[in-house]
Amino acid sequence: MCGRYNLFSELQTIAERFDCINREQLELIPRYNIAPGQDILAIKSEGGSKEAALMRWGLIPGWANDPKIGYKMINARAESVDEKPTFKGLIKSNRCIIIADGFYEWKRDGERKQPYHIQLKDKEPFAFAGLYSKWNSGGKAIYTCTIITTEANELMEGIHHRMPVILNREDEETWLDNHELDHNQLQKLLVPFESSEMMSYPISTIVNNARNEGKEIINSL
Repeated sequence: MCGRYNLFSELQTIAERFDCINREQLELIPRYNIAPGQDILAIKSEGGSKEAALMRWGLIPGWANDPKIGYKMINARAESVDEKPTFKGLIKSNRCIIIADGFYEWKRDGERKQPYHIQLKDKEPFAFAGLYSKWNSGGKAIYTCTIITTEANELMEGIHHRMPVILNREDEETWLDNHELDHNQLQKLLVPFESSEMMSYPISTIVNNARNEGKEIINSL
């Protein structure tokens, strides 16, 4: 699964890397401990251009009565995302990418869990594959999203059996394109990222508390 991550690259770097049309409208502060229920940076296709927006992490389906359901939908499984009733409609036209610099996972070691920070070796920001939904509350539209996960690659399998889908750079445009993708096309995109391009290292358990913030969270032990 993916339940915590970070995004601390400068806004200009993100805007240029992902070619957002509305970069001047964005406000972003470095975050080292992003948790479900918080607003996160996502990019969706709007009229053929890429538009960045803040969306609440934890997808609330349009039909939901209680927004708390979002806490149960922070992730969607790649293997069944086009089959589950909640997601199969969204996968056709409500695909987005969620920008990150790294993410966290916990390795069980007996009675304790050791947190790890995982990032790309080039330390560049990257894109999780995601889905988004528009939920109306009291006449106000709230955009929410979920991160798609897949089986672990060689790097991750020693830490956890699942990992977020990190899109290859050349696949980001295909994912954001609003054209419908069939099951085979989806499964070719929603695969474990190449482990040779990633790195991981153990970090302090201060990351366990989502209220803790700051660069020291990603310091190695």
